[in-house]
Amino acid sequence: MMNRVVLLITSAACGLTLLLATGQSLANEWSGYISGEYRGFANGPVDNRQHDNNLSFSAQPEFYTDWDDGQQSFTFVPFYRWDENDNERSHADIRELTWLKAADDWEIRAGLRKVFWGVTESQHLVDVINQTDLVEATDGEEKLGQPMINLALIRDWGTLDLFVLPGFRERTFPGEKGRLRFPLPIDTDQARYESSDKGAHIDYAARWAHALGDWDLGLSYFNGTSRDPSFVAGLNRKGQPVFIPVYNLIEQWGLDLQATLDDWLWKFETISRSYSDSGFGEDYIAVTAGFEYSFIGIADTSLDLGVISEILYDDRGNAALTPFADDIMIGARLTLNDEQSTDFLIGMIIDKDDSTRLITLETSRRIGENWRVSLEGQAFINVPSTDLLAGIRNDDYLQLELSRYF
Repeated sequence: MMNRVVLLITSAACGLTLLLATGQSLANEWSGYISGEYRGFANGPVDNRQHDNNLSFSAQPEFYTDWDDGQQSFTFVPFYRWDENDNERSHADIRELTWLKAADDWEIRAGLRKVFWGVTESQHLVDVINQTDLVEATDGEEKLGQPMINLALIRDWGTLDLFVLPGFRERTFPGEKGRLRFPLPIDTDQARYESSDKGAHIDYAARWAHALGDWDLGLSYFNGTSRDPSFVAGLNRKGQPVFIPVYNLIEQWGLDLQATLDDWLWKFETISRSYSDSGFGEDYIAVTAGFEYSFIGIADTSLDLGVISEILYDDRGNAALTPFADDIMIGARLTLNDEQSTDFLIGMIIDKDDSTRLITLETSRRIGENWRVSLEGQAFINVPSTDLLAGIRNDDYLQLELSRYF
């Protein structure tokens, strides 16, 4: 914990120093949002320490300024959430604290950032830079800010991004009173590392991206501490059973492709991940691939409907540390194209081995100029007690969120 605090404070100090050192007139902009969230569960919890319903509030302001005729900029995005039941979900983070220097054919960034790689809908195999903020969302979409130095070389043959990642962020997990967690709580205080440097290990990454006509492709490489921990059983300070996260050293190659062909959007991601001899992990290859077909202007209206289907494959099979080792995802996206930016997304992931099903729903609509209301939900169907989703088999929920943007 102390390493995290020192890292965040150091990054913030560096960013502010850069701003003060410029001595120029700055164009400052503030934006962001505050929101309230209510999550109601359809069933009682698996663990009686958990609660039936949950209320929380969050805030994410954003400060942006630029100078040097727009060639340099600074962005600061803090985040905070208060949760009524789960102390682990009540947390703060710096999503971004970044200085950018841009030229015609290169860019350099330093600080904390969020970097997204990937094209598929159901999961993002190649997205390996940032740590998952699992207390925020179970779909892996929310990420913690990652300390980095990033040099981007922009050429006719594509963009080459080079990364030095000097600080590791541990994954966040719900506490013993939080829902949507493993059958046993995760004791992050006992986290183990394969590297003797632990969280101070320096990681490296690179990605080449290029557009070739209708095709967008990316080739990526990562060498360092895995953002996906493995787990061993243990006891906490009270003598209660817990899982202890173990962070191994990995080497990963990734490929992502997307082709836009008329109303078809074809998507493909694959990774090859290898572990060192002293690690706990098993080398593996994983693939997510599929398509989205869009029906534009249904019945001469403004409605657009996208039909989505993907396959999810992991060659470790039942030994995979993911519930999506041999699954099929189907879904639909409805966009009203109205002034309120109303949209709906529904999807279902089906396990081909035991027919476990995960159903997700997301919809949102703007209210006036500054408000947005969102509704999302998940349902877990036919989950066996041996499945990785067993701890959340009773956690079907609907979540209502109201956000005020400024």
